[in-house]
Amino acid sequence: MADRYAAGLDMVEWADSLGALSVIISEHHTSADGYLPSPVPMLGAMAARTSHVQLLVSALLAPFHDPLSLAEDLVVLDQLSRGRVDVLLAGGYVREEFEMFDVPLKERPKRVTETVATLKGAFTGEPFEYRGRTVRVTPGPYRPGGPTVLLGGTSEPAARRAARIADGFMPGVPEVWEFYRDEVIKLGRPDPGPNTSGDNRVVFLAEDPDKTWEQVGPYFLHETNSYVDWAMQNNAATPYPPAASIDELRAGGIYSVLTPEQFVEQLRAAPAPFVCFHPLCGGIPPELGWSSLRLFERDVIPAFAPGTTD
Repeated sequence: MADRYAAGLDMVEWADSLGALSVIISEHHTSADGYLPSPVPMLGAMAARTSHVQLLVSALLAPFHDPLSLAEDLVVLDQLSRGRVDVLLAGGYVREEFEMFDVPLKERPKRVTETVATLKGAFTGEPFEYRGRTVRVTPGPYRPGGPTVLLGGTSEPAARRAARIADGFMPGVPEVWEFYRDEVIKLGRPDPGPNTSGDNRVVFLAEDPDKTWEQVGPYFLHETNSYVDWAMQNNAATPYPPAASIDELRAGGIYSVLTPEQFVEQLRAAPAPFVCFHPLCGGIPPELGWSSLRLFERDVIPAFAPGTTD
């Protein structure tokens, strides 16, 4: 795992050097595959290895964090990164995690709401009310107002809560966006418009896609079915498709292995070309993840250099 963490940091530094817009990490607990349980120190390491890229934890599971301590951690991250850290909070849904932290599931809305209020208060740099007393988090944030505080979720209550208390909303499934939009309009704020978040697609580049599917397919299958199992066991929605086999997963289109030439063609046909990679998806060995990234650097980026065909 130490080698995987090191590879992840190397990849983030590589992405930053090529002008990447954002790097996103997540949080889960007590997972047998070692899913990252503590995103804050990882963000600190990423901030130290980068200079430009925006860093986002999506999602940070609010019920398992002390709000005041979390506010201090994020202010320090904001200073370390010079204003490049944002946070998306969520209530969580995996029962084993709530059991691990001895947190009742019914407390999710209350804990999320308190965490948002605490972060927003702390990011002012001024004294604010917290659990009946006046507190102040120092130092103040580097960026005026501190990190952006977003909310995620897959339900109508989560979407409407985001409209009321957060800086924005990232839906876990696209259909709940309209609840957020409706609530924003009811509150008298400008219409945020239709959902503009992209699909949950994973792209991997290879010179021989058929051979590479044999190598990365088991990791893709592990990822999607892990999320599906969590969702089914906890009565939650998920954008991940269940799949009984690699062939079935490949036919679904959420996971794609493409040649650089195929990817260039897709990007040129897109209204707004945008690239999102997940090079360590599901436990992919770092050297295999690097092979995809290097093909992007070698064969895809030059196709969009000034003077090339649009």
